[in-house]
Amino acid sequence: MLDGLSLDQLRIFEAAVDEGSFSAAARKLRRTQSAVSETMANLEAQLGVVLFDRSARYPRLTTEGAVLLADARAIVAGVNGLKARAKGIAGGLEPELTAVIDVFFPITAFAEVAREFRESFSATPLRLYVEALGATVQPVMDGRASFGLVGSLPTLPAGLTAERLTSVTFVMVAAADHPLAAHRGLIPKAALAEHVQLVLTDRSDLSAGREFGVMSPSTWRLGDLFAKHAFLLSGLGWGGMPLHIVRQDIDDGRLVILSIEDIPEGGLSLPMSAVYRTSEPPGPAGRWMIERLKQCPNQAFVEEAVDEPGNV
Repeated sequence: MLDGLSLDQLRIFEAAVDEGSFSAAARKLRRTQSAVSETMANLEAQLGVVLFDRSARYPRLTTEGAVLLADARAIVAGVNGLKARAKGIAGGLEPELTAVIDVFFPITAFAEVAREFRESFSATPLRLYVEALGATVQPVMDGRASFGLVGSLPTLPAGLTAERLTSVTFVMVAAADHPLAAHRGLIPKAALAEHVQLVLTDRSDLSAGREFGVMSPSTWRLGDLFAKHAFLLSGLGWGGMPLHIVRQDIDDGRLVILSIEDIPEGGLSLPMSAVYRTSEPPGPAGRWMIERLKQCPNQAFVEEAVDEPGNV
């Protein structure tokens, strides 16, 4: 008999619980009370379970009914989601939005936009990857991501369109007990060569054979920015980091900003852009997110560019 269950029965079940009585559910659904009562009786017969205790003035959920109510709600919500997603797809909305963001991009700013995205596109799930350098671009080129937020890769491959979003300040730092932290005045690049530089490495092949701002012949290469952060705090080398990630460490005296010749005193400005395939631009959901990211006030950590980026 379970094959005969209908969505209408489950909706009436929900309404009877939410409204507190069969008569109130009937008014909400514009049915007769007898129709609601009959539907509930038939549902109980099909399930082989008593859903309501009818001994009092108003029907009350039984223990078994409370358990099955959760399943009924999940089924109704799933069907509603299916209908909403189908409607969106028919109108050109992406069935899923996949994005890849640069590890340098402030994740709190993206999270705020994602919260608004969920409210505006509840039927479109979001899939998010966090990468660096060429690994932020490769999924876009391969068609695995609708767009990417890119900043740590200075040059883009052909076939991609970039839309400028904002800038992130990039500073050179070392642990407070690192020898470079005790240097007075501008640090000459020759002095940097005497110490290990911690460098973020590319997990893709897009930047193979290219170096971005490596100033020391002695380098340790890490594929994760937060591993680099931990190594910097441990005094294992010096290197560049987004200011918003290390600001608290600087304020608390754990890290020191290094003054290096040819690097502006306030740090480098790293432009961040939304990137997508020119031949296949984002759909409505992706376009909404890009436009919203352009407006996000949480990205305004720094003033406009003071120099072009290089070191990672």
